[in-house]
Amino acid sequence: MNAFWTEPDFDNHEVVHFVHDEKRGLTAIIALHSTHLGPAAGGTRFWHYAQPGAAMRDALRLSRGMSYKNAMAGLPMGGGKAVILASEDRAKTPEMLAAFGDAVEGLGGKYVTAEDVGISVEDMVAVKQRTEYVSGLPVGEGEAGGNPGPFTALGIYLGIKAAVQHKLGKDSVEGVHVAVQGTGSVGGGVARLLAKDGAKLTLADINSDNAEALASELGADTVSAEAIMSVGCDVFSPNALGAILNEEGIARLDCAIVAGGANNQLARPEHGAVLAQRGILYAPDYVINAGGIISVTMEYLCRRESAPCDINEVRKRIALIPDRLKTIWQESEATGSSPDRVADAMAQKLIGRG
Repeated sequence: MNAFWTEPDFDNHEVVHFVHDEKRGLTAIIALHSTHLGPAAGGTRFWHYAQPGAAMRDALRLSRGMSYKNAMAGLPMGGGKAVILASEDRAKTPEMLAAFGDAVEGLGGKYVTAEDVGISVEDMVAVKQRTEYVSGLPVGEGEAGGNPGPFTALGIYLGIKAAVQHKLGKDSVEGVHVAVQGTGSVGGGVARLLAKDGAKLTLADINSDNAEALASELGADTVSAEAIMSVGCDVFSPNALGAILNEEGIARLDCAIVAGGANNQLARPEHGAVLAQRGILYAPDYVINAGGIISVTMEYLCRRESAPCDINEVRKRIALIPDRLKTIWQESEATGSSPDRVADAMAQKLIGRG
């Protein structure tokens, strides 16, 4: 693996840990981008990478995104991310999760983790046996916390409605065509919320059976995972893996708005300007998808105080996402800078790097 500080995505990260426990089958990277506002918070991704360098890039980009996300959401947390390098068969063992919990505990509270791609609530319960610096755990009825997916979906749904109003001048998504890429916990949740409002949906997922099942439930159409970015629609909503908005991907788009939950949607920083040049309104990913981290942060802070956490307080904070997006879009239009650059500048100032 190349020295991480030579990676283009290294952004003066405070700490980057490479964790290897051969006996218990763990290889992981834990990247802490900033603790300016508080402990670095961000989920753990369990993924098979063909090249280790791709895992490092993910860790660096995702941790930086979490710094920006937490800052823009007004949370007292910094930004971090963990990546567990899965084997090709994606085998996951209790020993591996225990080793990961020990690695988090060894950071002494500088990093707080939760679910991300490939990691479940049950996995976090197992990690909790080894460290207290975990969130996204089962909670009581009416309390904030647990699976962050539905809260992420709620924020994206509200953000899409704000984008439709801003770009298309419509106060409702009824009849608005949304192409949803990814039908898991987040994308599926977004699709269900939009369907209730009468949106026209086209769905795709790398697991076509999942997409077909959700489409049958909602009365939606489906296309292949390869075709979803080319669907003629009002809104393209990426809710799978990131880095899809490169030169080729943007050229394929036939939409007015990009608004979804995938992290690091822009392959490189310059691609935000390419979207803007095409007249496509972009909702910066770490602003629109902050619902999940709002939930798990509130859960974590309440648990530290041994107090129940009101789910309505989480929803109130998520309800602020549309106004943040509107502020970004208004400044973008006033300055000529693309929305991603505007959001980055705001976030950098908040974490003391402006």
